[in-house]
Amino acid sequence: MTTQVRQAATPLDRQAFWMRLALEQAEKSALAGEVPVGAVLVRQDRLVAAAGNSPIGRQDPTAHAEILAIREAARDLGNYRMPGTTLYVTLEPCIMCMGAIIQARIDRLVFGAHDPKAGAVESRYHIGSDALLNHTIAIEGGVLAEACGAILKNFFQEKRRK
Repeated sequence: MTTQVRQAATPLDRQAFWMRLALEQAEKSALAGEVPVGAVLVRQDRLVAAAGNSPIGRQDPTAHAEILAIREAARDLGNYRMPGTTLYVTLEPCIMCMGAIIQARIDRLVFGAHDPKAGAVESRYHIGSDALLNHTIAIEGGVLAEACGAILKNFFQEKRRK
């Protein structure tokens, strides 16, 4: 993958740029009838991997956006460890995804909307920042939170209408 953010962008501009790409992945998932969550993995301002949720279509409960992006990145990088990377996710990751993020040694996690029911970063648990594991992650939540939350809210409202 060759998407690169412009060099002159501020850190906030870069975060928004990458989160918008994650939102595009979430939109693709929604169109496929999946819960709209998207993720992109970035190293040195270059896109390494991108994915959206697809556990229904793949008939795989582990096919969360984060897991799929990590798998793609591992293949692309030729390594299961990903130091120097940042993962952008539209929704606060769950326990399973946080485990994968830690095992991959991802340096930084940026997420959009909080998940009060299953969030394993700030909402329910503090995996990755609680110093209980051998790898800690720099974490920033709430990036484009309104847009990230809206896509989920709209998806579930539409599901209930049907």
